[in-house]
Amino acid sequence: MTGKAEVIHSHIWNEQPEIDNPFAAAACYCRGYDVYGELLSKASFVEYLYLLFAGERPTPTQAALLERLAIALANPGPREASVHAAMCAGVGGSPAAAALMAALGVGAGNLGGGHEVRVAMEAWQRLGCDVAAWQSFLADPPQPERADIWTPMEHAPGFDPHGASCATPVLQTLAALAAIAAGPHLPWLATHREALQNAAGVPLALSGVAAAACRDLGLGAEQGEMLYLLLRLPGAAVHALEQKEYGFRRFPFFHGAVKYVGPGADTPEA
Repeated sequence: MTGKAEVIHSHIWNEQPEIDNPFAAAACYCRGYDVYGELLSKASFVEYLYLLFAGERPTPTQAALLERLAIALANPGPREASVHAAMCAGVGGSPAAAALMAALGVGAGNLGGGHEVRVAMEAWQRLGCDVAAWQSFLADPPQPERADIWTPMEHAPGFDPHGASCATPVLQTLAALAAIAAGPHLPWLATHREALQNAAGVPLALSGVAAAACRDLGLGAEQGEMLYLLLRLPGAAVHALEQKEYGFRRFPFFHGAVKYVGPGADTPEA
């Protein structure tokens, strides 16, 4: 009696097994490219990353945009909620994976998180580069008609509900990415930023710039959400490692709330 062989279906990846071991790959192909025989020695990391997400090799302009976007997002900084979550995990002695999962969990939502980028990208897909349509949308963002795992957005997606004015790093990132001119969305956003901010009543956020950049890279909303989550992990990782090395007694967010009673407790810290 013979059964049908189980097959993993993927347009992304293909492997050829070793002759003496069917569980080890002799060759691995990503989107048709030989990863270890070709890409490893010829492609950059961002070119390979784009190939994975988009299914084709990037143009030099697209590669430049993705590289600059990766730098802008790599470290949101210790005041950002997802990085703070990773720092808490690190200072508490949690394993590396727990710190990254904390960053992903906290950084996945509606306030500067991955889901906000997805909602903003969906708006880009519907509204395009139409000023009037965006102004109407930002003045009264529509809410989803059915319940979801996410709570309704409480602010215009891609904008900072707590901002007084557009933060300098946001302006710098928008200018640098728009100058690459990989697509229509970033230059249009740079031109009409003030009009959009007036409609939203709050300033543009880095999540909004990232959403426009992902559209200029030709990515869909779900792809942009995933890429945004991925690109922000380096900062979470290094801040978690740093705080783990410092220890909880130098972690300002626990000050006065935790009393150490172990060895050397009576010795003042230098």
